[in-house]
Amino acid sequence: MLQSNEYFSGKVKSIGFTSSSTGRASVGVMAEGEYTFGTAQPEEMTVVSGALNVLLPGETEWKIYTVGEVFNVPGQSEFYLQVAEPSAYLCRYL
Repeated sequence: MLQSNEYFSGKVKSIGFTSSSTGRASVGVMAEGEYTFGTAQPEEMTVVSGALNVLLPGETEWKIYTVGEVFNVPGQSEFYLQVAEPSAYLCRYL
């Protein structure tokens, strides 16, 4: 079953799904902007298009992730994103 979600006044949209190859996941698109996300469980984020400038929990320096790059976010935490151009992602819930 697909589940559609919208955040930040429609600037971030995602579709959640479950499959045998990825498990529980969502794919989405982010418009230009700055965002703070909270996690309930650990997440693995893969950049599908564009780029994400990310500040992970416990880090002091931002890092840019581009197409094909992956970063992990611990559960029960917050992370920050800066998006300079519309970008797409795959989020796997671990």
